Amino acid sequence: MSDTSSPSGSSIAEAEAFLAAHPEIESIDLVLHDSNGIGRGKIIRRHELLSVYKNGRNYPISILGLDICGEDVHETGLIWDSGDGDVQSWPIPGTLKPLHNTKPPRAEVLMSMYALNGSPITSDPRHAMQRQVDALAAEGLHPAGAFELEFFLLANERDSSGRVQPARDVLDGRASHKTEVYSVDHLHGMLPLFSDIYAGADAAGIQAETMISEYAPGQYELTLHYRTNIMQAADDLIRLKRIVRAQARAHGVTACFMAKPVEAYAGSGMHLHVSMQDDAGRNIFAETRGGDWNEAIRHALGGLRATMGESMLVFAPHANSWRRFANQSYAPVSPTWGVNNRSVALRIPAGDAAARRIEHRPSGVDANPYLVGATVLAGIRHGLANKIDPGPETTGNGYEDGQDAPDIPNDWRAALTAARDSDFLKSALGADMHRTFTAIKAAEYARVARTISEVDYDLYLHTV
Repeated sequence: MSDTSSPSGSSIAEAEAFLAAHPEIESIDLVLHDSNGIGRGKIIRRHELLSVYKNGRNYPISILGLDICGEDVHETGLIWDSGDGDVQSWPIPGTLKPLHNTKPPRAEVLMSMYALNGSPITSDPRHAMQRQVDALAAEGLHPAGAFELEFFLLANERDSSGRVQPARDVLDGRASHKTEVYSVDHLHGMLPLFSDIYAGADAAGIQAETMISEYAPGQYELTLHYRTNIMQAADDLIRLKRIVRAQARAHGVTACFMAKPVEAYAGSGMHLHVSMQDDAGRNIFAETRGGDWNEAIRHALGGLRATMGESMLVFAPHANSWRRFANQSYAPVSPTWGVNNRSVALRIPAGDAAARRIEHRPSGVDANPYLVGATVLAGIRHGLANKIDPGPETTGNGYEDGQDAPDIPNDWRAALTAARDSDFLKSALGADMHRTFTAIKAAEYARVARTISEVDYDLYLHTV
C-alpha cells in the first residue's frame, strides 16, 4: 500500500512499520483532545489502522463543542449551526505507540481535526498552539520547553467525613497523612506504581524524569525532559496524564488532576518552562556571561505580565482551579516576576545562562496544555513585538510584593468576563477556538452557579 496525502503529515508507512513491529497489538485508541483536554475518540481493531492512515477517520464536529460533562454547548457554533456535519481526524506523526500493561495489548495514536478539504479545524486546541509555533517560526524563532506534572494519588474510598484521602502505599498498604515533601523513603511505597508509569512513558517515547514527593499528603511531581519542539512537550504532558491515570487505576488507586482536591494543602500546578531559539539554534533569552538580563527575556516577561489577566481563564479553567490560589501556597496571586523565587508567577530559574528560560507558574494541572502553550507563546510574541518592560523584579515575598503588578481576576466569573472581552486572547487562540472555549466555560460556569452544594446546606439550612 502506498502513501497518500495526509493534511497532518502522517504516513501509511509509519502504520505498516508499527504493525510489523508489534504483532501482539489487537486494538488501537484514537485520541483527540477537546477544550478541556479530555481525550475523546474511538477504539479500533488492528485491521482498521491502515485505513485510518490512508483516509483519516470521520467524527462529528460537535465533539469539539462538549462541556466537561460531555454535553453539547450550542453557543460554540459547532452543533446545529453547522448541521453537526462530519469532519476528519488524522493521525499526528510519531504518536502511534504501544500502551503499557494492557490486556489484551493495545496501542494509542493522537489525532487532530481537519475539514474534509484538508484545512485545520480551528476549534481544535492542538491547532491553536501550532498556529503560535508557526507564527514564531515565521519570525525566525523556535520555542523549546517542558511541562511539570503535579498530581495526587488518592484512595478510591472517601474517609468517614466524605472527604478524599491519600492512597495507601501500593507496596504494602502503609498509610500516611503527613506532608512527606521530598521524602525519598516515602516514594518507595509507591515504587511498583511509579515503575509502571515510567514503563508506560518509555513505551510512548516520553522521557519522564525525576519523581518527587510534593507539598501535601499524597501529592507527587513528575518532571519531563526538555524538548526543542514545544509541541512535543505538550503532547508529552497530555499523554503522561493518561498514562498516570491508567497505571494508578491498575494498582487500585486514583490519580487526581484536580487543581485543588484537598482544602488544607497546596494544589497541583502545571508549570511550563519555555525558552526561545533563533534560526541558528541560539537561545535568545541567554545573557552574556556576567551580564545583565538581556532585552529579549525582559520583553518576554513584560508580554506575559501584561496579558496574564486576560489569559487566566486558560490557566485556571474550572471552578476548582481558583481554590488553588492562596497566599503562601506555591500558587502565584499576582503577575510578578523574579529570579530563583517560587513565590512569583514568572520565575527565572537559577543555572547556566546558556539554558536560560522562563518558568510560567500560574497554570493548574487541570488546564489544557495546548491552550496554555498557545497563550504563553502569544504573550511572549506580544512582549517581543512591543518591547514591553516587565517592571521591577520581585526579590522577596511575591505574595506581598505584587501591589504594582497588573490586575488579574480573583475568581472564575471575573476570569470568564476578561477572557470573553479580550482581543489578545482571541488573537492567541484564534477566533474560532476563542469562541468555542469561552462558550464552553460559560456553560460550565452556569452549571456550577445553579448547583446547590453541601456547603450551602451546612452554612444556611438551619441558620437563616
